Amino acid sequence: MPELPDITAYLEALEPRVLGQPLASARFQSAFVLRSVSPPTSDVVGKKVVGFRRIGKRIVLEFEGEIFMVIHLMIAGRLRWVDAVEKSNKRPPRKILLATFEFPNGRLYLVESSTRKRASVHWVSGVRELALHDPGGLEIFDCTLKQFTDRLKQTNRTLKRALTNPRFFAGIGNAYSDEILHAARLSPVRLTQSLKDEEVTRLFKATKSTLKKWIANLRSEFKDHFPGPGEITAFREDFAVHGKLGKPCPVCGMPVQRIRYGENETNYCAKCQNEGRLLADRALSRLLKQDWPRTLEALEERRRSTT
Repeated sequence: MPELPDITAYLEALEPRVLGQPLASARFQSAFVLRSVSPPTSDVVGKKVVGFRRIGKRIVLEFEGEIFMVIHLMIAGRLRWVDAVEKSNKRPPRKILLATFEFPNGRLYLVESSTRKRASVHWVSGVRELALHDPGGLEIFDCTLKQFTDRLKQTNRTLKRALTNPRFFAGIGNAYSDEILHAARLSPVRLTQSLKDEEVTRLFKATKSTLKKWIANLRSEFKDHFPGPGEITAFREDFAVHGKLGKPCPVCGMPVQRIRYGENETNYCAKCQNEGRLLADRALSRLLKQDWPRTLEALEERRRSTT
């Protein structure tokens, strides 16, 4: 799912292309992507884009008359831009195309490369209605250490769940939470209320620095073009641990580990984040039971014995 740095990249790419431009037309190729009918699309056509904002992981375009288009990309939704001067064969394949927004200087496409169509568009009238789309998570760059601490320890849950809860913190998901926790040298399954003051401070600083770093990286990557197919991704070569199962940790060189649950997985370094102890992967540990290796040393012994 596109997270805070990715959403920022989209907003910064959209601004020079559509700010001040009127919406010429809006067509919804999927019957389920448009989730609201008030105001109707016809009321927005012809109005100019006057601003942009981010609400959590949502992209918001503001039109004249305090009308907002709220785009939630969910897991597989992405945006594509085609300049008006480019050929018409740049249109995305029909099977992934959800919506087309026409502007005088180009087209903005909403696509979703998944059989489960979850991305959505809402038309919203007025800032009061817009506020209803805000889950309430703290904005990391706007909050103080005390606010961060209070929200983190509001309930006693794992760090991974706390960081990715949109009601706790805005814009952080599966990928960047892995990177943040690795930078903070904290286990993803540590309970929030068990953290010492120094550890909370370390996590606060790591959250800010990690997100700031990736906003800067993506800003540099997309300074000359709109993010294209496959360029907004949860699996980046320069990530330290996320999506790096079995690859060496860039800090200690030990292989990156994972925990699987449902459709998601958490990647971490056992040495840097958990004193060399392996976290039980729900599927594998149930299968192996007593044979599940609990440390990096035991894992290495197991590998040697099977080769």
